[in-house]
Amino acid sequence: MADFYEVLGVSRGADGDNIKRAYRKLALQYHPDRNEGSPEAEERFKEVTRAYEVLSDPEQRSVYDRFGEAGLARSGGGPQAYDFTDALETFMRDFSGFGGLGDILGGRGRTRTQGPTRGQNLRVRIPLTLADIVRGVRRTIKVQALGPCDLCSGTGAEPGTQPRRCAACNGAGEERLVQRSVFGQMVSVQPCRACRGQGEVIDSACQRCHGEGRVRATSEVEVEVPAGVSSENFITMRGRGNAGPRGGPRGDLVVMLDVTEDARFQREGTQLLYELPITVGQAVLGDEVDVPTVEGTAPLRIPVGTQSGELLRLRGLGLPEVGGTRRGDQLVRVTVWIPERLTAEQEQLYRSVRKTEAPAPERIDGGRGFWSRVKEAFGSG
Repeated sequence: MADFYEVLGVSRGADGDNIKRAYRKLALQYHPDRNEGSPEAEERFKEVTRAYEVLSDPEQRSVYDRFGEAGLARSGGGPQAYDFTDALETFMRDFSGFGGLGDILGGRGRTRTQGPTRGQNLRVRIPLTLADIVRGVRRTIKVQALGPCDLCSGTGAEPGTQPRRCAACNGAGEERLVQRSVFGQMVSVQPCRACRGQGEVIDSACQRCHGEGRVRATSEVEVEVPAGVSSENFITMRGRGNAGPRGGPRGDLVVMLDVTEDARFQREGTQLLYELPITVGQAVLGDEVDVPTVEGTAPLRIPVGTQSGELLRLRGLGLPEVGGTRRGDQLVRVTVWIPERLTAEQEQLYRSVRKTEAPAPERIDGGRGFWSRVKEAFGSG
């Protein structure tokens, strides 16, 4: 049995927030709507969701820490009571509407076991820039999908006729096969072969849709993309996918968000990091310059005596939280540029300065490295 902590990639002392963040990242990676029904992805999705359910519940986590997964089985929470549909429901319960996004994180529910067959989901991609996700955008996309046939109103039967109930399965759409063996009576259920699981038989098929009850058409769909999204997010638009055959309900339209990162910035959640080269004179004497932002430029004051590698902050000029209004900051890493070649006048000036300047300290900024300062700055946003 896999260790639940290893499954989520967290330490045994991880708190609830870390567990939730780790699960969200993995669940988005392996969610069925992102992997086109891959059995391997579905199994992995189920595994990480099961681990999250246990470790996010203090009582189950306590039992698991003491007795392992076998202890959960004895207490009634073992794997035998947990299936793939449960995993989907857990994901929707805890993350649907995350950050005000509604269905941005998923869209499946329990599988239909009776009635008309549900249509397939469709997937489209929307390219976005960082500027797009600062405020959120509305995009109109063209979607080719199977919709109800307007000639037969989706029944699949020629106008003036109606489908009739299948006599073989009495409209159930399935047939049960009973077999006897040394282990007792075994019953298996499979789609009815006479009506192919539809429960109805068409004697005279519609000439336009050939009995399918649906035809392909192109339509325009408006998509509201909330602010602050990233490429790991997707929007599920319910009932905008393919229509099911013979009046079956529509599947969903899954809109994949493809955010193109801006080469000028490094993104870390809601914060952006920008590198700004400055001259020695600007570092020593201070200055005010305009720096690029995702929406244009903004003035930045360089204090007197700024050190190379120092981080300056432009508050509220980063990216917003998912679906929110509060924005992170843009951090500016200052790099002092040293000229490789000097004019005679410049060399004379630098030699004069060198005669009067104090020696450099052995360590700068308490000996902290650049990346430790970056982490502190990102964490304090």
